[in-house]
Amino acid sequence: MVRAGPSGAGRGPARRPPPWLWVFSGGLVLWALAALATFSTGDVALLSVLVLIGSFLVPVTFVVWAFGRLGPHSALRPARLVAAFVAGATLGALGAAVLENYLLRPSVWIFLGVGVIEEGVKLAALWLVSVGLPFYRARDGAVLGGAVGFGFAGLENAGYALRAAGADTGSSSLLALVETEVARSVLAPFGHGLWTAIVGAVLFGAAARTGRLRASGGLLGAYFGVVALHALWDSMREIAIAIALASSSDRQTGTPDGSDEPALTSAQEHLVIVIQTVGWTVITMVALLWLRYLVRPRDPRPPPSWPSESPPPDDDGPARH
Repeated sequence: MVRAGPSGAGRGPARRPPPWLWVFSGGLVLWALAALATFSTGDVALLSVLVLIGSFLVPVTFVVWAFGRLGPHSALRPARLVAAFVAGATLGALGAAVLENYLLRPSVWIFLGVGVIEEGVKLAALWLVSVGLPFYRARDGAVLGGAVGFGFAGLENAGYALRAAGADTGSSSLLALVETEVARSVLAPFGHGLWTAIVGAVLFGAAARTGRLRASGGLLGAYFGVVALHALWDSMREIAIAIALASSSDRQTGTPDGSDEPALTSAQEHLVIVIQTVGWTVITMVALLWLRYLVRPRDPRPPPSWPSESPPPDDDGPARH
């Protein structure tokens, strides 16, 4: 019998915090310091640091968290995830911006068009970085698709933050930038990363049966499904405004500050916020349950000859020497 000494000898090793927690906490401290320095100095050069950290902190954290849940029988390696993240942030976001500029015009269908384009370019980026894997699993597809989607979301967050700040570095503009980054960071896990994870799980799930990537009816259905979720998410405020106006006897005419939205009373605005929040929650729950269904079945174990930097251990436990 081994007795623990005064120093705690005999106890198991202390449990270390997971890597995603280190990434998030360290990034949060750096973002807070960047915000404090920007507010105190008004130096426009610091805006790039503030925007980059604030826009990519949550997306990067979720990619690190997802990678930690893959288990030993995965074909994905960190370099592949980095490539997926960069592809989503560059090829995906830039391609979507160009296509939306040339193809979309203001109409009642604009949000549907945005969903078609953005989910399409993310699928193309995911397919590109998925070529050459030794085998495919639905769980791997969900994580790699999530990396593409979070890369796209990070660059999109940066664009919204810069738009909120404008060209002015005054305190009001900096406050708007910080508020925009916080709001979009809270919503980031429930948008692009989740939707592309669904498509990735379907794509890899079909490839697991044939050993190669291919277009299928299931992939087409998943694509149009996430397009619908995307369009509903983007249009939820307009839907909420229509419901609030239809259910209220208080009517105002005109638009505030020349915007396209109708003028709302204080009670109507509160109702819009509630309806919008409920709508986003329902959309998120549908997407989460869908993804859980796709990755819940046990993935088949890879063949013994699979190329890997670190071969998976036996199911009986760690190797004995």
